[in-house]
Amino acid sequence: MKIDIHRETLLKPLSAVNGIVERRHTLPILSNLLLESNDGTITLTATDLEMQISMSANTETTENFSTTISAKKLLDICSALPEGSQLKLTEKDARMQVSAGRSKFNLQTLPAADYPTMTRSGNSSLTLKLAQKTLRNLLRQVDFSMAQQDIRYYLNGLLLEVNGQRLNLVGTDGHRLSFICTELAESHEKQEVILPRKTVTELIKLLEDTDEEVTMDLSSTQVNFAFSNITLISKIIDGKFPDYNRVIPVGHQNRFSINRVEVLQAMRRASILSNEKYRGIRLVLGSNSLKLISSNSEQEEAEEELETTYSGDALDVGFNVTYLIDVLNNVQDEMVEFSFADANSSCLVTLADNPNYKYVVMPMRI
Repeated sequence: MKIDIHRETLLKPLSAVNGIVERRHTLPILSNLLLESNDGTITLTATDLEMQISMSANTETTENFSTTISAKKLLDICSALPEGSQLKLTEKDARMQVSAGRSKFNLQTLPAADYPTMTRSGNSSLTLKLAQKTLRNLLRQVDFSMAQQDIRYYLNGLLLEVNGQRLNLVGTDGHRLSFICTELAESHEKQEVILPRKTVTELIKLLEDTDEEVTMDLSSTQVNFAFSNITLISKIIDGKFPDYNRVIPVGHQNRFSINRVEVLQAMRRASILSNEKYRGIRLVLGSNSLKLISSNSEQEEAEEELETTYSGDALDVGFNVTYLIDVLNNVQDEMVEFSFADANSSCLVTLADNPNYKYVVMPMRI
């Protein structure tokens, strides 16, 4: 068996699938990737048993074969070789030789028959099509609100909910919540799945800023994504996501609009002297004024004052400044609106140019 392939042709799929390869796994073969050659196409597949990514590329080889090889070592070798290199991959006696110019590397292989590929669910209940850049932008505006290793395992992922002609995406860690929705071309029966955190992270990396479509097949146990020359199969989190509609407030009367970059920079400065553990900051609202005040256990204090359009009740509310900085970093609109009910209520952040986006932060005592 022999493959002739350009370094750049192999490097792109190799980098794409390498993100989910487990470095330290009880099954040694999971640190390998499945390499298949079929009629001039080479396909690389990696899995961690929860998610699987396959990506294909064209080669000048028509030989048909399959094997598995260390994902990290092959990626490191390809990355270290000079640009424009022509690679020869030759397998013999459970070893693969990778050669380019005067460089030669002999790697161990394991049988392809032993590779635990995930099979695509045949009982797809719903198929959606979206532009890649649309799905990528939706994910990027809510993914930062997902929990990390929470005992409430259903929070360690993103809710993807189809309801009529709307696709809703929601992330929450119990302290803050991000919501965004988009219109679909067709109406569908209500269905919801929870995508694992790792799947969301890989999708954001792999989706491109293009109008080319991504096809999503939803079933009761997995979601399949197909776009460009990539196939991603992901199990879903089995659990009941909280009712986000009860968390998103309506009727907050005390509100103001402000330039996103201006308030983001002020919050970054004020956060320097916030308590390292609790990261608390006070938002003190008065007539046309917003003060950002932080202090720490060394009795140090920072204060920033900004002009606003605020004309509501005087308020003094505490929040985790990291949660506010996160949303301001992840949306791109010029103007943002902050809404409050009283000093004990949550803060609702919305965008002037996008009524489909909502971000809720719970208050904290400072």
